[in-house]
Amino acid sequence: MRLVIQRVAEASVAIDGQTVSSVGKGLLVLVGVEQGDTEADCLWLVGKTAQMRIFDDEGGVMNLSVKDIGGEVLAVSQFTLTASTKKGNRPSYIRAAGHDTAIPLYEKYCEELSAALGREVGRGIFGADMKVSLVNDGPVTIIIDSRLKE
Repeated sequence: MRLVIQRVAEASVAIDGQTVSSVGKGLLVLVGVEQGDTEADCLWLVGKTAQMRIFDDEGGVMNLSVKDIGGEVLAVSQFTLTASTKKGNRPSYIRAAGHDTAIPLYEKYCEELSAALGREVGRGIFGADMKVSLVNDGPVTIIIDSRLKE
């Protein structure tokens, strides 16, 4: 699984002009699921997301997590994170997990992160044509790949 974690002042996702989820200060997390990803990958990423110290403490040092600050999280599925760009100029998405794997792992990520944070995680709608808006704070953007954890 791959995540793009962005520290945000606010973020939202809209479908057909209607906002389906929005958050204030916290994180926008784009979630990509690849073939072969497992629940263990998902749970490892939940821990990383909840504990990633990318918010400023009282001294202005990035030393606090989204959990520490009571921040909000919006998680949006994004299969394009699995793109391979090795050949040619058209990305290949052959590594993307099918719906039977991707949907349960995305849902599990959101549920487990909600439990870890003690608050509901905002969500997009899997497979929908979504318009994601954000105000990146910093900017701070972190990319995490569960296959690179060791």
